[in-house]
Amino acid sequence: MTSHELIPESRHRQLDEGADRSWAGRRGGRRAREAAIVGGPALVAMYMGYRQRWVGDDGLIYSRTVRQLLAGHGPVFNLGERAEASTGTLWQWLIAGAAYLCGRDPSVVAVTLGILLTGAGYIAVMAAARSAVRPLSAAPLLPLGILILLPVKADWDYASSGLENGLSTGWIGCSWWLLVRARPPAAGSARSRRPGGYAAAFVIGLGPLVRPDLALVGAVFLGALWWLLRPPPGRTLLMLGAAAGLPAAYEVFRAGYYGVLVPLPALTKEASQAVWSRGFAYFGNFAGPYWLWVPLTLLAALAVLVPRRTALRPELLAPPVAGLLSWLYVCRVGGDFMHGRLLVPGLLLLVMPLCAVPLSRPVIAVAGALAAWAVCCALLWRPVASSGNPYLILDEQRDYVGYTGDPHPITEATHGRRRKPLRPALRAAEEAGRPVLLMQIPGGRNGFASLPLAHRFGARTAASYDLLGYNGVVTPLADASVDPLGLAYPLAAHQARTARRTAGRSGHEKPLDPAWIIADYTDPGAALPPGLDPARVRAARHALTCGPLAELQSSVRAPLTPSRFLRNALGAWTRTVFRYPDDPVEAERTLCRR
Repeated sequence: MTSHELIPESRHRQLDEGADRSWAGRRGGRRAREAAIVGGPALVAMYMGYRQRWVGDDGLIYSRTVRQLLAGHGPVFNLGERAEASTGTLWQWLIAGAAYLCGRDPSVVAVTLGILLTGAGYIAVMAAARSAVRPLSAAPLLPLGILILLPVKADWDYASSGLENGLSTGWIGCSWWLLVRARPPAAGSARSRRPGGYAAAFVIGLGPLVRPDLALVGAVFLGALWWLLRPPPGRTLLMLGAAAGLPAAYEVFRAGYYGVLVPLPALTKEASQAVWSRGFAYFGNFAGPYWLWVPLTLLAALAVLVPRRTALRPELLAPPVAGLLSWLYVCRVGGDFMHGRLLVPGLLLLVMPLCAVPLSRPVIAVAGALAAWAVCCALLWRPVASSGNPYLILDEQRDYVGYTGDPHPITEATHGRRRKPLRPALRAAEEAGRPVLLMQIPGGRNGFASLPLAHRFGARTAASYDLLGYNGVVTPLADASVDPLGLAYPLAAHQARTARRTAGRSGHEKPLDPAWIIADYTDPGAALPPGLDPARVRAARHALTCGPLAELQSSVRAPLTPSRFLRNALGAWTRTVFRYPDDPVEAERTLCRR
């Protein structure tokens, strides 16, 4: 008789059930640990984003466009002028859809969406990293890469802010997760072959609609997707169609509706020109305060130890390549005036493949050093409030908390009631009983000069003020919020940027001569404020009626008939590259030759 036969049947059942429970317990424990590793960083990022929640003036620019959309006026900043003030096209429409559904302040909606999308992006990154590395190693996987991103204050700040950074993080994470999932199964694998990568191509192709500069990241990811799948020519064309279909359709709409090929801020900031010195200063302002060269050097040394067959896997190679190219592009165009905002996506891309590193002795040593750096970065190291001259770079979150007196300035009401100069001038204009153009003039009443606004605009007030988001909040939707810096004013955006204008704040190098605004918004013969040269105003009036400048004005202000849409679309390239001299006298001489 065998030992097995000596055990009663009931005891067999008890042993089998115990083994099943033990196996289920171990499996459940593994799942819990996996969920903690994948979801833990997302919870930390969302908590820190919520803790730092705020909206800056640039975030309020989106709010006005969204309110115009919800009011049925179309994707414009001002009635009667088709200007695309939103850099993040998809972000604008997401806020509009969510605000329509919940009926909340668009800036509050933007903060909420930004934090949630940041968390979703982190989850996708961690899940993709583990999926990409697990088939290559049975060792425990440590999330070293994420230790570099989580302690950086700029990452916390731009999880909200009202800007599209949260969407950028979510798009990058989702795109990479789909790229990793697109790898065909190994030969002999029991896993069924996945579809041909069309979903991945579609999502990756949305990059230009998230932010125009993310087209570079999308191109690298699409190249990696093709490398992974090696599809035949027919499928390659279908995948390109999936990637380019929606962006191409929106580009046709943009060309016909706005008359140019890029959002207006890209023209204002001259995103095709190089300002390397300012870009390197911007990078130093980001890397210096956090001592980023320390963790990046450690991870670079660790990456050298990665086996060649692993390093050349396209899904692991694409993110750092895209991150380096993103940083290079940001430096080339001169960076930004907001500390770290344009560099955080590149840092995320650089560290993504190292968010799941197989455990080894060198990895343990690097992990200890990274942990020490992360503690110091999170608790001690902060960027300066302002970098000073020649390039002004600000810790914007700290700046807006300070001037509003609110630790979490996220509503339009908070911003509207705190900054005083424009509101009294608007009230005085309403009391004037006639349409008024308000302009900032030293010595004017409440700091503004009041001029008679031309009746052709159909508005009570046109207010020119250099804080566009605030101006858009306090100026009614039916009135004109005039942007002398060009983010929402085509006339200012198409000025030529000269070498003398590359210092100061990035993106603020095209202040429009007041003569142009007066010429555009008043009738001939209007009384001028003291100090303004009537000859320059006359020159500006004449230039506005000449050649390509007159056509530019018509492209955004003429009624949008089918023929106007077609004319806009056909001339979009010419208008996109058109620039005119900022000096009215020189512009008249150049544009109005006879």
